[in-house]
Amino acid sequence: MKILGVILAGGLSTRMGGGDKSLLPLDGTPLLRHVIIRITPQVDGRLLNANGDARRFGAFSLPIAPDSIDGYAGPLAGILAGMDYADYHGFTHIQTVAADTPFFPTDLVQRLSEGAHQINIARDDNANEKFALHPTFGLWDVTLRDELRASINDGMRKVMGFVKQQDWRGVTWETTDYDPFFNVNTPADMAQAELIIQGMNK
Repeated sequence: MKILGVILAGGLSTRMGGGDKSLLPLDGTPLLRHVIIRITPQVDGRLLNANGDARRFGAFSLPIAPDSIDGYAGPLAGILAGMDYADYHGFTHIQTVAADTPFFPTDLVQRLSEGAHQINIARDDNANEKFALHPTFGLWDVTLRDELRASINDGMRKVMGFVKQQDWRGVTWETTDYDPFFNVNTPADMAQAELIIQGMNK
């Protein structure tokens, strides 16, 4: 495997009031920087999926790929953009992570890459069944890109809707002191993230 880490930052951040929530400070550091620090040692290369003016992310020294399908098609469009970039640059797989999740596991890629499935999705068995799967945390075989493009063009928008049509598995993590897949959607979530990171720094 040659794995490209794809940070998904193409969302609209409506619950945070719009704008780039990945640039908001957490413990004095942009949220995106926390994600970059977590993913970098786990992958062979990195890519930021973001739409709009790429210059606003210039401080992070990352290649940036916007959605490769017109119109906001959600996370699947970002995953496809990552696959397109990965295929062109010789990566066999992409590891997707969300730009608003600063605490994801440091063994994420290691554990997701242990199976022989086309897609491996993180799962939290301590969560309510409805929220147990975390489909934006997936290891994806790049050979799926043409099928994914066709599915999006046919109207597919749900990540798990596409995943369940493929050879996939869920890989379980247990929550300990905090939820490793905690994501920042609202100002209240950011306040909670500050408490989590303070606890981690003790």
